[in-house]
Amino acid sequence: MDLNLPVYADIEAAAQRIEGAAIRTPLLENPRVNDRLGGRLLIKAEPLQRTGSFKFRGAYNFISQLGAAQRQPGVVAWSSGNHAQGVAEAARALRTPATIVMPHDAPAIKVANTRASGARVVFYDRLKDDREAIARALADREGRTPVPPYDHPWIIAGQGTIGSEVIDQAGALGATLDAVIAPCSGGGLSTGIAMAVKAISPQTQCFAAEPAGFDDLARSLASGTIQRNERLTGSFCDALLAPCPGNYTFPLAKRHLAGSLVATDEEVAAAMELAFREFKLVVEPGGAVGLACVLKERLPVKDRTVCVICSGGNVDGEMFRAALATAARPQSG
Repeated sequence: MDLNLPVYADIEAAAQRIEGAAIRTPLLENPRVNDRLGGRLLIKAEPLQRTGSFKFRGAYNFISQLGAAQRQPGVVAWSSGNHAQGVAEAARALRTPATIVMPHDAPAIKVANTRASGARVVFYDRLKDDREAIARALADREGRTPVPPYDHPWIIAGQGTIGSEVIDQAGALGATLDAVIAPCSGGGLSTGIAMAVKAISPQTQCFAAEPAGFDDLARSLASGTIQRNERLTGSFCDALLAPCPGNYTFPLAKRHLAGSLVATDEEVAAAMELAFREFKLVVEPGGAVGLACVLKERLPVKDRTVCVICSGGNVDGEMFRAALATAARPQSG
């Protein structure tokens, strides 16, 4: 399959499109955490992004490139929550209708926020239904434009704007990044960021981070071919349960990523607790996987400068409370 893969110029163009609509989220640092890790840890706080996650960037970049004839009937997306909210809010901002296909077990806060931005929600069963097939059939029936969650050049370029921001913000702090790590589901975020970072700072290593048991990208990189997850549920990192890397994201991952690291749910809970206690940042499970990998030294910070992308903060109150309670118990390993 011949694909026209996105390049860094697409990210630069996306940055111009989303300027003024998306938030330039802060890069956070904590001296106590740096002392503990023996190096310099910088956190890109995408929970403070519009809709509470990075997904608004790619959604806005995509929808803003549609012509008036495409915007009039609207867009349709499929998502467990963050892409849903990003598309819903971008569609609201750009005055186009949105329908989102979401799983029945999506966090209530994500469903509520998607509806609050004016989108219609259509539910499906993760175990029985093909969400993309449902969405594309709906798009054909109603004349809507599908907005994929990760496997599209416009989406990847929008997410990649984080990479450009990170390098610029780190430089303002007098920091040269040794490594950057971002959570990974289908790979739009991690590969978009890596593409930008490697274009500006070729010596910086870029990694993805996945939940244990859902490490399809790690296995795909090891084998050289796209691998699928056996399960579609079983981790509380609900935002990171895509079945496999995409046709666009996998070639980009092979080209730009140094690897994909893995963290358990228990380790992710500990990362959520640290982000809350030390950085005053609410991070959802899927958004904290990269931080968990750093805290467990799978990506060492000692004598180095590492940036972690905390990608979203849309977590139900009860789940957040349970994660903090889990983290309060002694951690194994």
